[in-house]
Amino acid sequence: MLVRAGVTEPNPRLEDAFDFMNVLAKKGLHDLKEERWNAYGQFTYISSWKSGFPASYTNLNGSINSLLPGSERSFTGTATLYLGLKTWQGGEIYYVPEMISMRPLSDLKGLGGVIQNFELQKGGSETPIFYQSRLFFKQTFGFGGERIQLASDPMQLGTTVDSRRLVVRFGNFSVIDFFDKNSYSGDLRRQFLNMAFMTYAAFDFAADARGYTWGGAAEYFHDGWTIRFAHVAASIDPNQIPLDMRVFKYYGQQVEVERRHLLNDRPGAVRILAYRNHENMGKFSDAIAAFRSDPNKNATTCTGFNYGSGNAGAPDLCWARKPNDKMGVGINIEQQVLDGVGLFFRGMYSDGKTEVYSYTSTDRSISLGALVNGFRWGRDRDLLGIGFAAGWISSQHARYLNMGGVDGFIGDGRIKARAEDVVDIFYSANVLSSLWVTADYQHITNPGFNADRGPVNIYGLRVHAEF
Repeated sequence: MLVRAGVTEPNPRLEDAFDFMNVLAKKGLHDLKEERWNAYGQFTYISSWKSGFPASYTNLNGSINSLLPGSERSFTGTATLYLGLKTWQGGEIYYVPEMISMRPLSDLKGLGGVIQNFELQKGGSETPIFYQSRLFFKQTFGFGGERIQLASDPMQLGTTVDSRRLVVRFGNFSVIDFFDKNSYSGDLRRQFLNMAFMTYAAFDFAADARGYTWGGAAEYFHDGWTIRFAHVAASIDPNQIPLDMRVFKYYGQQVEVERRHLLNDRPGAVRILAYRNHENMGKFSDAIAAFRSDPNKNATTCTGFNYGSGNAGAPDLCWARKPNDKMGVGINIEQQVLDGVGLFFRGMYSDGKTEVYSYTSTDRSISLGALVNGFRWGRDRDLLGIGFAAGWISSQHARYLNMGGVDGFIGDGRIKARAEDVVDIFYSANVLSSLWVTADYQHITNPGFNADRGPVNIYGLRVHAEF
C-alpha cells in the first residue's frame, strides 16, 4: 500500500531551497504569502537489499505468504506533482498525479507491519504506472482568534487564516494526509523508511491498495486544540484498487483530538485517534469455525476473493466474509526536547477480530524514536534518526495462522507467535539545494510475527529530490 503525506516536515521550508515557487517569489512574480496557485513536485528512488536469514520452514504445506529466506533486492521509484488553485475566499482545489515503478521483496509477502519501504503497494509493477492520487476541494471558514500565516507547501496554498476555523474537504485523498500527523515520524520521504513509522501499524484506515480513498473530512481548530472527523469509502476487496462507492453501506470513520502545547518553551503535541470500519470482511473465528464444520471450506476451494493459498488443510477468510466492524484507538505524542532534537511515540490497540483490509496485518502496535537535525555538526539540512517499532497479533489471528491460514501479507503455514519488531537507523545528507541521499539500516525480528523465522537485516539507499 502506498500513501503520501506531503506537508509534514520537522523544520519550516528554508528560504534558500531551490524550488520553483521560491524562484518565482524572488523574481516578484509570485506572492508566497497569499497564493492563488502553487506547484510542487518530488522524485524518490529507494533501493533495498535483504540478506539471507534462518527459517525453520517457508510456505509450509502450500501456504504462500512467507518472506523468502534468501537474499533479495527491492526498489521503488516515484514521481509526484502537487497542484493547488484558489477558487474564491477560503476555497481551494488540489490535484496530485503520481507515478510508481517497483519491485518488492518476496512479492510483498512475509512482513506483517514492518515493511521495509513505505512506497511499496499491492498490485505495483516494474513498468511505471501513472494514476491520480488526490483530487479534492477544500473550504475554510474563519471564526476569529489570532491570524496565522500558513506557509506555501505541497497541498497547502500560502495564506492567512484564523486560529479558530473549520476546514472541510471533499474528494479523493488519503486519510493520513490529515490524521495522525507527527513532525518527527510520518514524512518517510525525508525521515524513516520503514512503514511502521508512517502511521500506527495497527491503523487499518479505509483505502484502496495505494492508500487513497474518496469521502469527506472536517477539522475544527480552536487555538491550541483541533478535532477531526472523516467518513470515507472502503475497497471492495481487501487491499485491492477498486473502491466501493456505497459509502453509507461500507465505510471507514475516524475521529481525532489534538492538543498542541509548549513544554519549557519547546513545542509538542498529543493526539488521540479512534477509528471504526464497517466493511465486508472476515472474522478469524468465523473462518476457523467454517473449516471445522466442513473441511471442504478450505483455502483452495473458495471461488470468491481469496489470496490463492495452496494449503488444502487450512481455513480461509473467504468463507467468512460478511458485514463486520473493526475498531481501534491510539495515542500519538511528539515533543521537541532540545534545539533540533525531537522525540515521538505512537501506540494503537485494534480489536484484532477481523482480517487486514487496507493497511498492515498488525493488531496492536507501538513506535518510538528520535530525530536530530544536522545543524549541531554544521549540516543544517541533514537528518539523523533512530526508531524502534513493534507489533502484535491477537490470539484469534495467531490461531488462524497456526492452522495454515493466510491474510493479505502473512501466513507461513504455521506460527510461533511473537512480537514483530524493527530497529530503523538512517542518515539523510543534503547534497544539493533540494536533493537528499539517505543511508538506512533495518534489523527485523520475528518477521510475520513468527519466532521460527529471522532475524532479518535490510540495507537501504534513498535518493529524494524536491522542486
